[in-house]
Amino acid sequence: MTQLRIGIIGVGGRGGLWRYWHNPSSRSAVVAGADINPDHLEAFRIEHGDRPFITTDYRELLARPDVDAVAVTSPDYCHEEHAVAALEAGKHVFCEKPLAITVEGCDRILEAWRRSGKRLMVGFNMRYMNMFRTMKEIVDSGVIGEIKAVWVRHFVGLGSDFYFHDWHALRRNTTSLLLQKGSHDIDIIHWITGRYTVRTVAFGGLDFFGGDKPNDLTCPTCPERETCTEAMSGPRIQCAFRQEVDVEDNQVVIMELEGGIKAAYLQCHFTPDYHRNYTFIGTEGRLENSEPDMKVWVKTRRSNTWRELSDRTYEVKPAAGGHGGADPVICKDFVDMVLDGKEPLAPPLAGRMSVAVGVSAAYSLRHGGIPVNVPPPPEGFR
Repeated sequence: MTQLRIGIIGVGGRGGLWRYWHNPSSRSAVVAGADINPDHLEAFRIEHGDRPFITTDYRELLARPDVDAVAVTSPDYCHEEHAVAALEAGKHVFCEKPLAITVEGCDRILEAWRRSGKRLMVGFNMRYMNMFRTMKEIVDSGVIGEIKAVWVRHFVGLGSDFYFHDWHALRRNTTSLLLQKGSHDIDIIHWITGRYTVRTVAFGGLDFFGGDKPNDLTCPTCPERETCTEAMSGPRIQCAFRQEVDVEDNQVVIMELEGGIKAAYLQCHFTPDYHRNYTFIGTEGRLENSEPDMKVWVKTRRSNTWRELSDRTYEVKPAAGGHGGADPVICKDFVDMVLDGKEPLAPPLAGRMSVAVGVSAAYSLRHGGIPVNVPPPPEGFR
């Protein structure tokens, strides 16, 4: 195979990744799209321009012999169904994070992957961002010694726009935003430390959003739209203060990782700014980042080695493309994985483990902050 022919399940939202894959004169081409929304399909068809196959039934896409691989970019609660079906149909799969919204769903995908003999990649694009690749390189160099503590603060500015004006705000669709939003952060903690989480304790609540507004209320029809701080004009327009909202908007997770590493993850969805602030503390120093400033700082402590001689400031270079330049790189990696056998930067197990931590933490915070052991990987996947 010299060219990978890709079908997209869910052409809206993250389905826009198709633009990076569609290069008919090169190593990949997008040949099909499936979506239950006809308007999304029509917009995809028009922009694509090369008469792609389109359908409202993803099974028709999977049945096509001219589709070698499938990108699952549908809503979170559909990932399990779509990824398993694609693998069982003999397709290679790119699955957007989170891998699924339950641990059992993730394990079902892993089993389908093992049976299929095909390749599976999880859409952890933060592993491809210059900021976090820089931090990974610094840690791997040994300059801060052996990591013992991790602190992550995730300020989700515009949290209502991202998560509380649509389907994300319901537990039945996401389980928790510790999966939808937190899976990235949990994965980066795992990746940079090289360790998975074994136990969690969490506290959280719905402290700002939700409320007593009707479930069918939308921003354009709301009599309070001129004064509401969360009013939106689209495309996500459900009231963020509607009664059915039941996912937490403010939460703190304490994690114990393999090797005794302690980590804390804080996520808040009503902050005025957007920022992921990571701190890694090792036996010989501390590493911290600032996303808005595109900087990483290293502070060293006495180690009786050359590493103590200086503190350092890294100016992270910008990159073109979505998500800080990560989207085109992860799309290329998927093609390279299938065509050349390149190992993915994030193995499928990483997708499962980030979900397992999020699910465990959500259970803890909804049951009085009790300690919860993270379910270990299925037999044969470690």
